[in-house]
Amino acid sequence: MYDFVVVGAGPAGSRFSRRAAERRYDVLTLERGTVGEPLACSGHVSTDIWEFAPDGARAELLQNEVYGARFHVGGPGSDDYPFYKREVVSNVIDRVGLDRLLAEAAREAGADLREDHSVTAVDEKRDRVEVTASTPDGTETFEARMVAGCDGPVSRVRSELGLPDPGEKLQGVLAFAEDDDPGDYVDVHLTAPRFFAWRIPRGEAGVEYGLAAPPGSEPSAKALFEEFTAGYDVETVDFCAGMIPVGPAETVTGRRGFLLGDAAAQTKPFTGGGILYGMTAADHAAREIDPERPSTLRDYEDAWRDDLSTEIRLGHWIRRAYSLPESVQHAGLSAFSGEIGVHMDKPTSFFSKEHLRKLLSGS
Repeated sequence: MYDFVVVGAGPAGSRFSRRAAERRYDVLTLERGTVGEPLACSGHVSTDIWEFAPDGARAELLQNEVYGARFHVGGPGSDDYPFYKREVVSNVIDRVGLDRLLAEAAREAGADLREDHSVTAVDEKRDRVEVTASTPDGTETFEARMVAGCDGPVSRVRSELGLPDPGEKLQGVLAFAEDDDPGDYVDVHLTAPRFFAWRIPRGEAGVEYGLAAPPGSEPSAKALFEEFTAGYDVETVDFCAGMIPVGPAETVTGRRGFLLGDAAAQTKPFTGGGILYGMTAADHAAREIDPERPSTLRDYEDAWRDDLSTEIRLGHWIRRAYSLPESVQHAGLSAFSGEIGVHMDKPTSFFSKEHLRKLLSGS
């Protein structure tokens, strides 16, 4: 019997697998396809990513360094409001490569990571959990003391455990243009209903264009995306789409199971990004959960919420600004644009001494 069966080998799943294996737990990790495929997430991340990645990852994965963002109330060609730092704010990385490096680190730590294993059922028993997966050779059932659902926004584990869905899901779409662009700024357009569209320079790797909107919106997210990229007069390739969960439910733990990452909606409400939040929660899970003591699931629940709930709550307030009247958006962006002291993963940094000092010096 395994200590943990981890379902999903994205950043949160691989991070937890690695940390749990380093603690000498017997870990089986199941990935439904090939690690990193298909791509369904942006590669724009804070520089904190390297604290979670294996040694040498930066040299292998880095595509561009970003110093700030230009915010637009309208589409391409509209006036912009720059927000910037004098040092690097964020990095653009090879997103598929990140997943593969994190998965390999989990394997090296001792996790048994198997690709092409699609989980079809999860059954919580009194003393164990049974996880059934479709494999290249048929169907196989694995027993473990606990199961970790790290299988994305449409989580099979969440459904099988009867855990509540995230508060909201957005439809995200993205694609790439092949232009060489080493630009210092990302562009953010407050044009999508209740969210935004983006343009991210990726150096020699091209340019990423993306957009997210509520599912069922009219026009659709894909139609909005086509209108957005037409405004930039570009042809894109490698179009992909996926759901973005926003707002964790009141619980992400069951009797012998728990959720991590997008499955738990451990994401930033104001950007939809969840790589850092998911891996932060994974570290809490590996530290707090004893697979032989189901009561420790409560310790995990408390730990990750103590760490991230304030950031998530403030992130919801930031997102509300996306739906303000355009005149108010113009006024607010004009008032606050310029040099900043904000961390892209931490809304609480808006109230930091560094940021307040930047605001006052620019006034």
